[in-house]
Amino acid sequence: MISNRFLNDPDIKKLVEEAVSIKTKGTIFSDITDENGYQYVDLVQEGGGVLGIALLGYTYILEKAGIRFYSLAGTSAGSINSLLMASLAKPGKPTSEKIINILGEKNFFDFLDGPQGVKKLIHKLVTREKGILWNVIFNAYTIFLKLKYKLGLNPGKDFEAWLSEILHSHGVSNLKTLKQKREQIPNIKHRNDPEYRAKPPRLSIITSEITTRSKVEFPKMADLYWKNPEAIDPVKFVRTSMSIPFLFYPYEVDDLPNASNIGDIKWDEYVSYNGKVPERVKFVDGGMLSNFPINTFHIKGVPSRPTFGVRLSTYRERYSNNDRFFDFCGSMISTMRQIHDYDFILQNPDYKRLICKIDADEKFNWLNFGMSPEKQQQLFLLGAQKAIRFLYDFNWEEYKEIRRKLVV
Repeated sequence: MISNRFLNDPDIKKLVEEAVSIKTKGTIFSDITDENGYQYVDLVQEGGGVLGIALLGYTYILEKAGIRFYSLAGTSAGSINSLLMASLAKPGKPTSEKIINILGEKNFFDFLDGPQGVKKLIHKLVTREKGILWNVIFNAYTIFLKLKYKLGLNPGKDFEAWLSEILHSHGVSNLKTLKQKREQIPNIKHRNDPEYRAKPPRLSIITSEITTRSKVEFPKMADLYWKNPEAIDPVKFVRTSMSIPFLFYPYEVDDLPNASNIGDIKWDEYVSYNGKVPERVKFVDGGMLSNFPINTFHIKGVPSRPTFGVRLSTYRERYSNNDRFFDFCGSMISTMRQIHDYDFILQNPDYKRLICKIDADEKFNWLNFGMSPEKQQQLFLLGAQKAIRFLYDFNWEEYKEIRRKLVV
């Protein structure tokens, strides 16, 4: 299995030894711990298609270093990993190995569940194989009809059914059961505050709702779109977040609560929308508005635990060449996906110390759903390598001192 190659790789085993050594040394990463000595952090994961495999390498190494993840946030691929981490075990329990085993048995190319000819064309475009022109000509009419009537090439039903089956097998069939699992928090404490009382961990899945042009956070805003949100399968939240425009159908929700109301209080409070509530809405990839929602758990003052962020994409280290049409379009999309998150980091530069940059897009294509097992293994290793470097570089006491100075 692919999962065995992930974990049995000699380079990964060496990194695991380093991570265990970090744990043994007692390096402090957070003021929140439990009776077993595990340290708790919040985690924000960036979107990036199949590059999300690198996220697993990152979380796997951090768990081996004695770190546990409390509140979780993510967009697109980051939201998939966040939901799996939230669903497969109670807070405080490791989940990375479980997720690795699950993904190791899945052919990601199955997620492209549209016409077979279109699937082959997408694969050729991503891998830059020869003979693309004839594939385009042969599938042009099918593509035209799909985009005209469905606004996308793949229904995304395979993904939704696959993820639902996983969650159901772990006792999560709806939002209510997910909340119940998340509320079973361990006996955690603050290193320096005996009066500390933990709140239940948050889960934040970011998506783009294009009907009212709103950035939406699930499950927090689920009651805007469903009459009984507690009964909703949380996989739907992730399905809204991973709806890559034109590659997948937009995700539709109809029969909205309070449809036709004007100036609805909740809509104003959540997304500052004051118009008529629509009966039906469409969602596309959350990365269109916030691909790296690092601001999600931000608080003023000195936090009791850090919010670690893990990025899959390069951090604007070179400018774009926009002389050709497709380069021009790509640059516009990239700007829309990232600028909100860049703006937050610009205003809060201390967060740069919390972010692990994997830069997976330098050598890997985020849309290569047919990526070979060898490439997947390289991605996983890259995430693990970057995680170790991040752990060596991060200093919790220095970070808290920076935050103290910001308060003054």
